Amino acid sequence: MRSKTLPGRTTAAASGDVVVFLIGMRVNHLWAVHRWLPVLLAMPMMLRELGTDRSLGLLHHILLTGSPRTYCVVQYWESKEKLLAYASAPDRRHRPWWGRYNRLARKGGRHVGIWHETYLVPEGSYETMYGDMPPHGLGRAYGTAALRDGVRAQDRLRV
Repeated sequence: MRSKTLPGRTTAAASGDVVVFLIGMRVNHLWAVHRWLPVLLAMPMMLRELGTDRSLGLLHHILLTGSPRTYCVVQYWESKEKLLAYASAPDRRHRPWWGRYNRLARKGGRHVGIWHETYLVPEGSYETMYGDMPPHGLGRAYGTAALRDGVRAQDRLRV
């Protein structure tokens, strides 16, 4: 889905606490395609599942690469409860894939590394500004609002 550029300066229309989840993988041994490719392909399947059922709580995601060997997905969630519920739901894609990854990891080789970080950001502790941009990041997850003239980052952060 392509978004139109919003003229001028905008900010995310988020209110309340924000949940940001980062998840990624690193290919440790390029030649072990049979070990890391299933891990790489699991994420798009989960993102499709989350995208087709908005009640699961994923608001938006961004795919990033750090190098040809590292991949990251930045995710914005409605709540930590929905994130944790999805991760442990036996009828959703994450839990069986997590089990499969653990079985592959126990077989050894350390062919692929995985990581995740969860940030629970209290209201007043996040700040956004977009200039002549389509909705992006937190602004795509929560919508955007025009920035008022004279309001600075420190004002939005309430510091």
